[in-house]
Amino acid sequence: MKKTSLFQELQSRNFVYQGTDLDSIQNILNNNKITFYVGVDPTADSLHIGHLVALMLFKKLQQAGHIGILLFGGATGLIGDPSGKQEMRQLLTDTQVKYNITNLINSAKGFVNPTCNHDNPTIIANNADWFDGTKFIDFMRDIGTHFNVNKMLAADAYANRLNNGGLTFLEMSYMLMQSYDFVQLNKLHNCTLQIGGSDQWGNIVAGTRLYRKLKFGNDEHNDKKDELQNIYGLTCPLLLTKTGKKMGKTEKGTLWLDANKTTPYDFYQYFYNVDDADIETLFNTFTDIPTHTIQDLIQTDIISAKKKMAFEITALVHGKDKAQECVDTAQSLFAGGNADTNAPTIQLQLSQLKDGINIAQLCVLSTQVKSTSQARQLIQSGAIALGQNKIIDITYTVTTKDLTDNHIILKKGKKNYIKVIFK
Repeated sequence: MKKTSLFQELQSRNFVYQGTDLDSIQNILNNNKITFYVGVDPTADSLHIGHLVALMLFKKLQQAGHIGILLFGGATGLIGDPSGKQEMRQLLTDTQVKYNITNLINSAKGFVNPTCNHDNPTIIANNADWFDGTKFIDFMRDIGTHFNVNKMLAADAYANRLNNGGLTFLEMSYMLMQSYDFVQLNKLHNCTLQIGGSDQWGNIVAGTRLYRKLKFGNDEHNDKKDELQNIYGLTCPLLLTKTGKKMGKTEKGTLWLDANKTTPYDFYQYFYNVDDADIETLFNTFTDIPTHTIQDLIQTDIISAKKKMAFEITALVHGKDKAQECVDTAQSLFAGGNADTNAPTIQLQLSQLKDGINIAQLCVLSTQVKSTSQARQLIQSGAIALGQNKIIDITYTVTTKDLTDNHIILKKGKKNYIKVIFK
């Protein structure tokens, strides 16, 4: 049987969405060894599930022998990418950005080749290294002159912001800075490919155009351009459900990779609760299981396939031991046990039980729901339980008599629960 090429493998697993020149990208990925990069802006101190899609593409390129650069935005993080945002991002301090980068580097290293890999180490870069000390006037004269504002405003990142109330000049500079990153990485590391999510398409294309303009002037059809090295951009799709809804948002907020922000059990449960139609996509994106095996698993037993998918993704992020704990906890709960040992927990003050807590209020305090009105609806529909006791009375008051030792197991539906500890 003919071996599948790298590019065909990426296409079959839905990692290819847009490319500046897909034929050339296919050729260089299949037949050459190149250097590529992905950018990560430090807008938070943890990666989320959306980052993991690009990191899995990063990993697959590394496995094929290509050299990868993880670029962290020590400079661009102080500006903020307007892509996909309805309003300007909250500005971070230099201290916050540096703190976030330290955490992100440690997290990202778990998904790519370690820097100590002598055969193909990951290169860690920070764009503050070439922006710090750069004079504003020099940068605008050298780089700003190559950007047409009309074309910039036509890009989705800027057009959407304009349609929703405005865009600051600060944010306009983001595209210039990210484009310059590509030029610098090409100069420093001979980097010829940028990868990223489809929401970064406008910025990636701008980087390839800036490179050509710096090489050939504003004549992009210069006859000598083929004599010089070209650079390319490739995007992967955003993580969407079959219905087109963005994945990674839970009732508690973003699905973080940091166990302190999203517990391993909540992480596991998120994927176990996805629609059956999305199982194949998640298998393809986050595992190396062959596509034909994935299809066989799904066709044979959809429930077992979903459990394996949730286990594999949780193991990828939190390790196999934690993933198995999540499986054991879920099985114990569904079998009628309390699953105290591995339950996700939250701590409240024992004094709060002095006069009792209304069951709807407890649901909110424990982060199981966002509002008391939502909690009341769930209670009346029979979806809330304390341990094995279903609560259907919205006036029910939780007191110390409901405690087992020092805690309560609060359940929402069949699959979501939390251990509320009172101290």
